[in-house]
Amino acid sequence: MRRQAPAAARNRQPILDVLRPRLPARGLVLEIASGSGEHIVHFAEALPGLVFQPTDPNADARASIDDWVGTRGLGNVRAALALDTTAGIWPTDGADAVLCCNMIHIAPWEAAVGLIAGASHMLSSGGMLYLYGPYRRDGAHTAPGNEAFDLDLRRRNPAWGVRDLEAVTALAGDRGFGAPEIIDMPANNLSLVFKRT
Repeated sequence: MRRQAPAAARNRQPILDVLRPRLPARGLVLEIASGSGEHIVHFAEALPGLVFQPTDPNADARASIDDWVGTRGLGNVRAALALDTTAGIWPTDGADAVLCCNMIHIAPWEAAVGLIAGASHMLSSGGMLYLYGPYRRDGAHTAPGNEAFDLDLRRRNPAWGVRDLEAVTALAGDRGFGAPEIIDMPANNLSLVFKRT
């Protein structure tokens, strides 16, 4: 039932290192597209003052998340909810931060549009939207590996692909977020930290 993603094991600590000084000490953190659940249990163990709400549109992923949480005995992680970012209504009322790792390139652009629109509704002024993954900058890939990954994604589904940082920033700006703090991450990924204005 529990899934394991090698990439999650590699990147969960670098992501936590970015999140730790930027998340509030208390509050609710909504994770979009929680996948296997390995990220959220790692974050929840390290940040016990926060409550985490995992989500995923896939039932098998939600089962994996709940299995990880149960195995670790974590009291600060809620049961995983079904959430499709393109749906107009999300199954939660608000959050202090919204996290989304490695989703918008493995989904149609409409998923990114829905993610940012939904996060805008979830967050009050000062709330954080955190995005992690590969991005193109100034119309170009940041590394040959990212270009190869992008080509592979687009072969698998023409609606997928590594997104332009500027397009994501503009989309967020249209939804009430300020310019992102951009942090270089291992393996040619970026952390984008947006604040609700």
